[in-house]
Amino acid sequence: MAADRGNRIHGLEALLKAEAGKGRPPVEAWNPPYCGDVGLAIRSDGVWEYRGSAINRAALVKLFASVLRRDADGRYYLVTPAEKVDVAVADAPFLAVEMEVRAAGRAQELIFRTNVDDIVTVDASHPLRFEVDNVSGACKPYLAVRGRLEALVTRALTLDLAELALAEADQGAKRLGVWSKGTFFALPRTGHEPTP
Repeated sequence: MAADRGNRIHGLEALLKAEAGKGRPPVEAWNPPYCGDVGLAIRSDGVWEYRGSAINRAALVKLFASVLRRDADGRYYLVTPAEKVDVAVADAPFLAVEMEVRAAGRAQELIFRTNVDDIVTVDASHPLRFEVDNVSGACKPYLAVRGRLEALVTRALTLDLAELALAEADQGAKRLGVWSKGTFFALPRTGHEPTP
């Protein structure tokens, strides 16, 4: 189980070292001309597609992910210094697929790995937000990865997060949520919260 304090993200230290030596492309600073829709999409299961066919080359997906941007209009684009093209995103562009838990309670740190090997520690700059699915009523956690880009936390990890939930006082009432890096992330009120 990922919430087990003994579990570690496979190769976490190597991934952190690899990321430390290279910066991300400055996609937020680029303002190229818009070149339209070329048929790129990201399905809700995190699979990238080109004109309906899955892109199976992991290196290509990671390259595309590194130049993905979500603009203030809510639309997603692949951005280079020379052009900007649409990417249709079904839910979130990334999935949080592994979680490492360090310490416990208010000292706890939650570290996630995405399906494109981004390593993100949940904190005030990389918050968790929770939505309730209108159809199923299930809680869907999202993790801020960079810019306006988020990762949907997989169902298995959502269950692990639920096991970590603690009750904390919030405006005079008890709220369930999780701590990471000194910040409390409250679960949504559903009207039938469990009694802490």
